[in-house]
Amino acid sequence: MQIKFLGAAGEVTGSCYLLTAGKSRVVLDCGIFQGSSTANLKNRRKLPFDPAELDAVILTHAHLDHSGRLPVLAKHGLKCRVVCTTPTVPLVDVLLRDAASIQKQDFLRRSYKRSQRGCENGGCDPLFDEKDVVALLKLLSGTKLEVEREVAPGISVRFIDSGHIIGSASCVVTLKEGASTRTVVFSGDIGNPGTPVIRDPIAPLVKDADAVVLESTYGDKDHVPIADTIERFAGILKEALASGGKVLVPAFAVGRTQTLIYVIARLEEEGKLPRGLPVFVDTPLGIEATKIYNMDPSLFDEETRAVRAAGNQALNFRGLKFTRTAQESKGLNDLRGPAVIIAGAGMCTGGRILHHLRNRAGDPNTSVVIAGYQAAGTLGRRLVEMKDTPVNERPSVRIYGQPVNVAAKIFTLNGFSAHGGQSTLVEWGRQCIGAVEGKKPTVYLTHGEQRQRLALADKLREATGVECKLPMLGDVGQIG
Repeated sequence: MQIKFLGAAGEVTGSCYLLTAGKSRVVLDCGIFQGSSTANLKNRRKLPFDPAELDAVILTHAHLDHSGRLPVLAKHGLKCRVVCTTPTVPLVDVLLRDAASIQKQDFLRRSYKRSQRGCENGGCDPLFDEKDVVALLKLLSGTKLEVEREVAPGISVRFIDSGHIIGSASCVVTLKEGASTRTVVFSGDIGNPGTPVIRDPIAPLVKDADAVVLESTYGDKDHVPIADTIERFAGILKEALASGGKVLVPAFAVGRTQTLIYVIARLEEEGKLPRGLPVFVDTPLGIEATKIYNMDPSLFDEETRAVRAAGNQALNFRGLKFTRTAQESKGLNDLRGPAVIIAGAGMCTGGRILHHLRNRAGDPNTSVVIAGYQAAGTLGRRLVEMKDTPVNERPSVRIYGQPVNVAAKIFTLNGFSAHGGQSTLVEWGRQCIGAVEGKKPTVYLTHGEQRQRLALADKLREATGVECKLPMLGDVGQIG
């Protein structure tokens, strides 16, 4: 029985693991690589398994760095069930349809530009299209948290709330081969305790784990407390109000957008912001995701449920406006006075935020608020890296192929992160590892850059005595 690391090994994106037990082969997650110069090549590389021969796919949650290559599997003959939590199903639907649409638009844009230069084609075709997404969606199979389900001969999974986004889960995977039984715990993405709207993560207390695969996105640091982050965010918004400037917030459509809506609503109710501040959610995907969040209030944390029980809007307020069409989005260019524009994509790798940055990043009266992780190589990471650089010394960035000078004020608010910081990861690992009686599981650190993995490995060694392994792309680990 073994696990092969096919993504998020030494980097944050591209999560994918191949589990083998006897004759059964199961893939856990199949996300896209993002940000790096080699991301496109990795996304297009031939998979080291035949999708048609898989017995099952397990999906931890809907974010594209975990789900984004699933339509590629469908394109190449995937027939088995894709098992995930029930709330993940509608989120995967809207995320993958949106991803297919964006790829098509990007391809058409490249084709037009290449044709203007006399080239015959538009370069790389989209990874997948709407037809592949529809084929994949037919294979999705939702299941409840904390219920063990056999997904393939000799392989079963139990989902546990990971507190990252609605429907996100850690997975306890049990593998049987002959008389042998092995258990692997996959953390998935572990949430940041105290984050508004969603419940806190739960560490699986598995007494017989043979291996633990733990994310390490923020393995080297803790976040600013959420209360302090909210106060700082309020200060940025009040300053923008006073100056009449715009606040641009690149935000992940699923998770971060809903958190920001909730926080602004609470700040208005508490009198820390004036009611009626214009806030535009300029992401069709974020609008659809917000609808899905509202479908099942039982998935919210206690505070959010209490807000709703008191008759208050949890994910709405008077000044909130949703811009669905491209024409409405373009209309924000002519907007006068202060406003907040929340737009995807969260790492500035595409979406409408690029349009707003191109038009407003050169204005010193603009504030750009980075409220989440930015992978290496992304435009979002470049903005973070120039945050403390004097404006006249900042390098320009390229947006839609054109150089853009960045004079805007740049703020980072990692306290809004949907990923747990170092202390959360260590405690999750300590509980999971410490639950094992009489032995220590093999611990693999993934979903993190090397510096973060090394820092987390040191802390886990101090807390548990376990020497963690740091697999790279293509490595194989034995289970037990």
